[in-house]
Amino acid sequence: MSDLSIRLHWQREEPELSPGKYSNAHVVQFNARHELEVDAAPDWGGDPASTNPEQALASALSSCHMMTFLALAAKAKWPIASYHDHAVAHLGKNAKGQMSVTRIDLHPIVRFDTGFTIDAQKLAEMQHRAHRYCFIANTLADSVEINILPADAGENARAREHHPAA
Repeated sequence: MSDLSIRLHWQREEPELSPGKYSNAHVVQFNARHELEVDAAPDWGGDPASTNPEQALASALSSCHMMTFLALAAKAKWPIASYHDHAVAHLGKNAKGQMSVTRIDLHPIVRFDTGFTIDAQKLAEMQHRAHRYCFIANTLADSVEINILPADAGENARAREHHPAA
């Protein structure tokens, strides 16, 4: 099987490493071409403008789920026009009382080519199959929820973000 890697670099900027008095900001490099500025989650003193590991985990799961769904849909000859997701990583204490990502919710929105429709049950079954075959989901075991939204739900949510009274 494949070995896939990243490079991570952190450099202390402070005179000494003391609890609560150093930055967690670091850079993660993917494939020698893409760099991502990463920091702790804002609740843990990180820069809200930087990505945090919990978001990266949600991103990895969302991407893996989408790619698995697209592969299954292609085999089924479903003409997918677009796929959007809003993944949310929930932080909390696990059963051992340790801080962890306790759950990741996926909210995929799938749009098909004009004229193609599929009933909600078949779409849900395909999403659940994608979850079953996704490498990242298999790594995370049972901490993932897939909340299937109708195709227009994302547009309605975006409208509410811009117009809260909607």
